[in-house]
Amino acid sequence: MDKATIHELLKFIQESISLIKRRFEGIHSSDDFLEDDEGIDKLDGISMRLQSIGEAIKNIDKREQAFLLEVADKNYWSKIIKTREILTHHYIAIDAETIYEICHDKLDELEIYIVKLQKHLDKNT
Repeated sequence: MDKATIHELLKFIQESISLIKRRFEGIHSSDDFLEDDEGIDKLDGISMRLQSIGEAIKNIDKREQAFLLEVADKNYWSKIIKTREILTHHYIAIDAETIYEICHDKLDELEIYIVKLQKHLDKNT
């Protein structure tokens, strides 16, 4: 992912958000992730995509930090990058509740910001 353009990274994030939302359908509580193999598969798949989103944002941040600040403050983006670090290096510590809260409470906001960044990028190219 390191060699991808910012446009490609934003597109990847949008695709990942769409996949997470599809996988999250039918999940009504964190317990649904742990109820059966299908729930665990969803938890794993969603976690992998969240990790990848964090990696993409980390790459954008390295290249052009001011670009991300067009729509949200540094603290917002840092939390996403830190979540990626946890998912990557401490996966065993991640619980279903955390993933549920991210999907239920945070994903729509991220999607709005990514769409705004894409529009900003398109306007300036």
